[in-house]
Parts: sequence; structure tokens; C-alpha cells
Amino acid sequence: MKTRMIIVAAPSGAGKSSFVEKACREESRLEDTVTYTTRSMRLGESQGHPYHFVSREEFEAKLKENFFVEWAQVHTNLYGTPYEQLENAWLKGKCIIMDVDVQGAATFKKKYPDAISIFILPPSIDELRRRIEKRDGKVPADIEIRMANAEKEIQQASRFDYQIVNDQFDHSYAQFKKIVEELLS
Repeated sequence: MKTRMIIVAAPSGAGKSSFVEKACREESRLEDTVTYTTRSMRLGESQGHPYHFVSREEFEAKLKENFFVEWAQVHTNLYGTPYEQLENAWLKGKCIIMDVDVQGAATFKKKYPDAISIFILPPSIDELRRRIEKRDGKVPADIEIRMANAEKEIQQASRFDYQIVNDQFDHSYAQFKKIVEELLS
């Protein structure tokens, strides 16, 4: 397998998690990481799917143990990727695929220069806001932070190996899947 790691980044609400989850269901050579986070569980989520939900104290204890290959504060929460998951996937001959924020993508590219990065863009900032507000059935308390961060993150898109505009999911996902299949062959 020529690609060991695919990094997928996007502003909150642009669709990166949906792309990665669908790709992992369809392609057995991919393995997603389960990130640790201090954020609250959303409707439909459970422990280990899509995150390991931990308290800030637990997260900070893991930081001191050098448990994470990468971690960041995103909006008002902490997120981190454990070393162990990467090593286990590579021992099984799998390609790691992960959805991270822009900060995480930069950290991974520094540590793993051979990683391939894909940025998912929303069709517009207004559409992104609509998606975020619709996602949980209510407007998140940190919506303005998310929107300000999204504008900064979108400015980083050109630093990624590939960019896809998620304007219509099926069409955009087909583009994403084609890139992933080429990277795995």
C-alpha cells in the first residue's frame, strides 16, 4: 500500500466525518482513528463512536503520559489522537484515515510528511452555518466561534493536497472516494 495515512480536514459542519465514516464502511483497507475529546456527546453518539468522551482532567492526565501523537483545542474542547491506534493499524497493513481540524492536519503532516491531505469545503459560509444549526436541532452556544474559525480554516485549504467542495453529498463523496481509491492502489 503506497499511502499509510490520509488526513481529512474541514470546518465544523462541512461533512468530513460523514465522508470518512462512509469510506471506512466501503473500503476494508482503511481504518479510522477514534479521537479522544472533552466535548459533550451529541444525540446519536456513544462512547467510542465517533469519539472517546473523557473529562478535561482525564485528557490532561493522558497529555502528561505522552499518549497523543497530536492534540489541539478546537473551539472550546480538547481533541487528541493516540499513538497506539496508528501503530496497530499499520501492523495490520491498513491505511489510517482520519478527520481532524486544520491544526491537527498541520501537526500530522510535520510528523508524517508522506501523509496525503484532503480538505472538504462547504459550498458557502451561509450554507455551513445552516448545516451546523440544523445538525443538533438547535444553535450551538459556540456558533460564532465556529463560524469565525471556519473562515480562518477555509483560508488554509490551498495547503492541502486535494480540495473538494461538498455542495451535494453523493456527487462530492464520489469525488472523495475516487481520490481515496487512487491513493490505495
